[in-house]
Amino acid sequence: MDLSIFLIQCLNALQYGLLLFLVAMGLTLIFGIMGVINLAHGSFYMIGAYMAYALSPIVAHAFGGGFFSVLVIGLILAVILGYFLEWAFFSFLYDRDHLQQVLMTYGLILVFEELRSLLVGDDVHGVAAPEFLAGTIPLGDIMTYPVYRLFISAVCLLLALGMYYVFTRTRLGMMIRAGSTNREMVQSLGIDIKLLYRIVFAAGVALAAFAGMISAPVSTVYPGMGSQVLIICFVVVVIGGIGSIRGAFLAALLIGFVDTFGKVLLPEAAGVLVYVLMALILLWKPDGLFKTS
Repeated sequence: MDLSIFLIQCLNALQYGLLLFLVAMGLTLIFGIMGVINLAHGSFYMIGAYMAYALSPIVAHAFGGGFFSVLVIGLILAVILGYFLEWAFFSFLYDRDHLQQVLMTYGLILVFEELRSLLVGDDVHGVAAPEFLAGTIPLGDIMTYPVYRLFISAVCLLLALGMYYVFTRTRLGMMIRAGSTNREMVQSLGIDIKLLYRIVFAAGVALAAFAGMISAPVSTVYPGMGSQVLIICFVVVVIGGIGSIRGAFLAALLIGFVDTFGKVLLPEAAGVLVYVLMALILLWKPDGLFKTS
């Protein structure tokens, strides 16, 4: 493997890991902080990708906007969807056992998949990247790398830094962390824990949907894409430590590099390398890399 190919694979691993962190971050919020096992989280990623596909012609025709207008409108719709779902469904699950959480969120997967099939169909679709990000940059004499993939990495990194700042340096982050530890105590201090949890859930849904929207131009849009990303996101949460933002970030990057280079160097075993990594880390640290955010 020469230097240019190695550099390209490193960039691919970084982009995949950062995008994976963006999806897993929402799962960390909902699973780690709110205590709900949300099997439907991958569906939010799928919804974001399909919104990028469905909204693009509508926004272009009605407003003359491009891909970034689609991202803004899709993000607003994702926040509204998350807020509604928490109010209508998830607010009843906090005091229920995990089996009931699993059954209800699995039911939501079936609902979302059926709605997707009825509204959009079962075909594979593509989403065009913005024209000014559709080019490539040279890496070496003959190799190039897509600018849009670098854009994805930059956006994910900025969002990761922003989320870390919010949850560790702001009053909102302090209330969220306190609410995840002792809900009754936070309520006794006059904080509306129901509204706080709805904000957290809406943020988690928006992060997953946003990840689906920005990844649509490079991964295409297809049925069942949410189920594939859900499994690997749970691996990220388990490796990083439930409820840990730093852990999810580090775990996502580790998985990105292991998966990317595994497919290049050991293609026959690439499918199990991520789970081997998880097993080794849990043998070393059963609670994950970090216990708290």
